[in-house]
Amino acid sequence: MEKKNQQHYGLFTATTMIIGIVIGSGIFFKADDVLNYTGGSVLLGVLVFCIGAFSIIFGSLTLTELSVRTKKSGGVIGYYEEFISRKIAAGFGWFQTFVYYPTIIVVVSWVAGVYTSTLFGMNASLEEQVFIALIYMIFIYVINFLSLKLGGYFQNLTTVIKLIPLLGIAIIGFFWGDPNPKIPIGVKAISKSDVGFKWIAALAPIAFSFDGWIVAPSITDEVKNPKRTMPLALIIGPIVILSVYLLYFLGLNNMLGPEYVMSLGDNAVNKVGELLLGIHGDKIILIFIIIAVLGVVNGVTLGSLRMPQALASKNMIPGGEKIATIHPKFHLSIGSCLVSFIVTLIWMGIHYITQKTGVLGQSDISEISIVFSYICYIILYVKVFIMKKKGIIRSKFKGIICPILGILGSMIILIGGITSNPTYVPIFIGFCLAICIAGYLFYKNKNI
Repeated sequence: MEKKNQQHYGLFTATTMIIGIVIGSGIFFKADDVLNYTGGSVLLGVLVFCIGAFSIIFGSLTLTELSVRTKKSGGVIGYYEEFISRKIAAGFGWFQTFVYYPTIIVVVSWVAGVYTSTLFGMNASLEEQVFIALIYMIFIYVINFLSLKLGGYFQNLTTVIKLIPLLGIAIIGFFWGDPNPKIPIGVKAISKSDVGFKWIAALAPIAFSFDGWIVAPSITDEVKNPKRTMPLALIIGPIVILSVYLLYFLGLNNMLGPEYVMSLGDNAVNKVGELLLGIHGDKIILIFIIIAVLGVVNGVTLGSLRMPQALASKNMIPGGEKIATIHPKFHLSIGSCLVSFIVTLIWMGIHYITQKTGVLGQSDISEISIVFSYICYIILYVKVFIMKKKGIIRSKFKGIICPILGILGSMIILIGGITSNPTYVPIFIGFCLAICIAGYLFYKNKNI
């Protein structure tokens, strides 16, 4: 049955949706990673931010050509289902359900735990950080399960709050003088260095900071005049995001200096609060950041709770009938929520192990799943290119230039991800591929 298009969003709303989806926690705790990979070069840091924006602009413009030609639900899963095959759609759906969403929830919850321990002056161990993360994660799951409206209100509030410290640091820091505060005693100082071409590894944390754009094309059917509105929104949105990110990155470095940011890592932003707001300023900034980070957890959880049910409704997951059933009181599938929660708990354990052993270096499980997702997008970009050759898409810009540049951007991010950890990242990517194959084979065998 075809879905009804309720076209009630204009250009402004579509653009702000994209900005709200993409701007999250990544910029707060990935700025130091970018500097570490670039050897403290702010100029190279600016370059990788621009490459990240380049990737999402042309990638999203390419996928818009698919979104305006389908009535399938599920965003990217719907595109695979309509234009590639249902079996491959099932494979990608398994990846999103069992790897992509839960790894992001876990890592961002952990970041909230790290910042919370700093807020209360705790010299928290990894175990304590993970415990705090677990409490946050359970809290977010509970409020979204019990009340759809409460989860939505929380999302709107955190979207506004997250912009306050970003724009504040960006504006004030840009005109700040006399940088380079003293690095605290006991903290290992990191100096600038020549990293050669290894700076490309900075694209892995950049991909995390820009992640979320893939959700944007899925709202195309709810946008007025989508063929005109969505391409404009998907150009304006990333440019605004890039501008905010660059101003924050430059403001942070102008206030503190790259050596301080690299040495203090995720805690560097605390010094900004102290400089701007006095002795308790670091705590005020941290409260803003924690709320912003929890907003990301909430937004991703909103999607994760519904993914198993979406797959079940298409017969793409075991236990389809039970998981597909929507509870009349909660307006969610209880089975879908349980699957999401249990899988996320398992990934919390995996994240703890990878952080404890240090096998992923400066990377984490979410970065690798995001890098793999870019590989999956390439298949859709190629499909758009083929549709142009068949005359289905007439515009050379949308049918040739955009998919080619989208593929190029995805390949750059893939190379950056592998460069960040050439030993374990390829293994993890192989694991993601295995999950996709499992979903493919399940659907194939179930629907012979």
